Amino acid sequence: MQSKKAIFIAALCWAIAGGVYAKLPAPQLTDEQKAKAEETKAKAAEAAKKDGELLAKSQDRVADRYIKAQKAKGITVKPTPVVVAAAPAPAAKPAAAAAPAPVVPAKK
Repeated sequence: MQSKKAIFIAALCWAIAGGVYAKLPAPQLTDEQKAKAEETKAKAAEAAKKDGELLAKSQDRVADRYIKAQKAKGITVKPTPVVVAAAPAPAAKPAAAAAPAPVVPAKK
């Protein structure tokens, strides 16, 4: 009986807490806080870019070391170049291409 009562009280507390948190409004940021958030975002983007460059350099070093080791064994390794392409700009669809083609049933 004690465990059922404890489970009931826990479920009740959980339901009440969920209702309370659901009704809290989002905090309003001041101009100072918005500026700080933008600065933090810019710093994070710069750090991510720097980390990406360091990762690329270390991967190149490992690949060079592997190629040299294989060359010493007499095996020729030709690395595949990796081309990083920029994201293509979304093209505008013509009006005729936007409408789906009508489905014609096949004759038997």
